[in-house]
This record gives sequence, structure tokens and C-alpha cells, in this order.
Amino acid sequence: MKKIVTLGEIMLRLSTPGHKRFVQSDTFDVNYGGGEANVAVSLANYGLQSHFVSKLPDHEIGQAALNQLKKHGVNTDYIKRGGDRVGTYFLETGASMRPSKVIYDRAGSSIAEASPSDFDFDEIFADADWFHFTGITPALSENCKNITIEALKAAKRNNVEVSVDLNYRKKLWTPEEARKTMSKLMEYVDVCIGNEEDAHITLGYSSKNTDVTSGELQLEEYEEMFKQMKKDFDFKYVVSSLRESHSASDNGWSACGYDGNNFYHSKKYNIRIVDRVGGGDSFASGLIFGLLDNRSFEEALEFGVGASALKHTIPGDFNLVTKDEVEKLIQGDQSGRVQR
Repeated sequence: MKKIVTLGEIMLRLSTPGHKRFVQSDTFDVNYGGGEANVAVSLANYGLQSHFVSKLPDHEIGQAALNQLKKHGVNTDYIKRGGDRVGTYFLETGASMRPSKVIYDRAGSSIAEASPSDFDFDEIFADADWFHFTGITPALSENCKNITIEALKAAKRNNVEVSVDLNYRKKLWTPEEARKTMSKLMEYVDVCIGNEEDAHITLGYSSKNTDVTSGELQLEEYEEMFKQMKKDFDFKYVVSSLRESHSASDNGWSACGYDGNNFYHSKKYNIRIVDRVGGGDSFASGLIFGLLDNRSFEEALEFGVGASALKHTIPGDFNLVTKDEVEKLIQGDQSGRVQR
């Protein structure tokens, strides 16, 4: 069984019930999630040996986060316990032309204050096949940046394939800080995932269209940019999910990718959104699964898009669909008929 390692922060998510505004709500729904944790859950759900590396406080809220990972089949042996708090974020789910809103309360979390010495990365990667991280983790703190660097070095020493989701978060660091750090980390990366805006901000690629809210696709610009990124960093694959944001409720969803020879654009799904948080993570995990399952690059891209299209119909951060459900969708069944 293939072993996958992800590194990052799992957070407590407090979301308003239904589509209520923050100022309306007297209660919050509780979920847990975070970029790399979401990927770990998806890959465990597809039957792979999925490990999540992080640090959580040794109290009940930390244990609750740990339990959520275990519940979904993620191996938590490499999670260090200690520190004072679990990072938190608040979510107000939008509808129609009103966008969703996120408020973070994650400063001083256990993983942000962890150190590289908390983790034996050579042991962690000794028998691993794949390592995934996002641009969120090195942005959390100077400590997390150093932890990410040590993890990447160990992954390469152990001949582990590495993927990154660029995932720029403006509330965590500036474009200048992101570019200085992320450009140095790319030498360790085999598969780069990121939309035009992320590539522009974190790696400095110029584009005529960095407005990902426009609802329009500029595929020729993606192809040109991907070819340049592959040339500059020697990536094996360069990939992006593509969101056509018609409203907070209705999106077009597809993906494109370049393998060094051909540029592919996947099938497009028109999705009615229940919860879009974790959509990109579910795409990344679907792509990773497809590649580890020895599918062609184009087939892996289609699996990732189908998996993430289904994620948008599921409340919470985690994508709780099976491999068979994804297969059925990508083979053409979008009917949504009741299964009896």
C-alpha cells in the first residue's frame, strides 16, 4: 500500500448554521479541517496509507482534532503533542451574490510554535512514496517555514515524490514574503498545483489575467505560464483547478495541466455549492491518488476534478466520497438520482 505524508495545521472550524451571517448567529457548527489535513483524509478514504504530521496541544480540543483524523482513517503517529492552542477559523457561508467570509484566529497555535526538532523526518519518510504540503504551512511562522524546509530535504533524501499547492493566503504573509520563501522551496517539488493568481503572487509569473473572481477562463495564458514554470523549476507536472465563479452558489469547475508534452483541459462540471471550503484540497488529493494509481496524467486530472466537484456538495472541510463514487461521476453519471 502506498504511503503518503502531509504536513500542516488542522484547525477548529466554527461555522454559522445554514447561511446565517455572523451577527445573526447564536450558535456555531463544529468541524475540523485544514489544507494538508483535508488531503490526508481524502487519500485515506481512497484506501491509501495516509499520515498527517503536525503538532496539537495535549488537551481535550487537541484530542478532538486528533480523533477526527483517526475517525477517517488517517495515521496520527507523527503528530506531536504540546503547545497551548488549536488554530481556529470562523466561516460565514454566503449564497447567490453574497460571498462567504472567513475570519482566522490561529496565531500562537501549537504547530506555529513547533520546531524542526519535534519531528524525525528521515524516519517519517523512510518508507514513504509521496509528500504533500501547501503554501499555507510555511506562512504560519518562521518555525513552520524551517519545519517545511527540513521536511522537503528529508523527502528528497529518501527519494519521495513531492507535490505543493501554492495556496497564497494574504492574511498570513505579504506577496514579497511569499515569493522569497516559495521560490526557494520549488527546487524540491515534482508536482506544482496553483491557479494563475497563486503563481503570479508566490512565484512572480506575470499574467494578463490574475483576477480569479472574473468567472472567465483564459486557458491560453495557463498553457504559456505552465510551460515557463516547468522550464524554470523542472516540475514533472504543473496543474491548476479552474473555478468560474458565477455566484457564491453556482460555479463552473474544471482543471488544466501540463506534463511537458501536452496541455490538457478536463471536463467541466456546473456545480451547485453546499460548501466550497476544501474544494482545492479535494482536487489535489484526487490528482495525487490518480498518479499513485498509475493512471495517465490526463486520467489523474479527470479523477481530481470529479472528486472535487463532489466535495462541493458535502458540508465540512473533508471530502467524504469513495473512489467508486468518483469513478461513476467521471464516467458520465451526473444525474444525482436516489440510490436504492
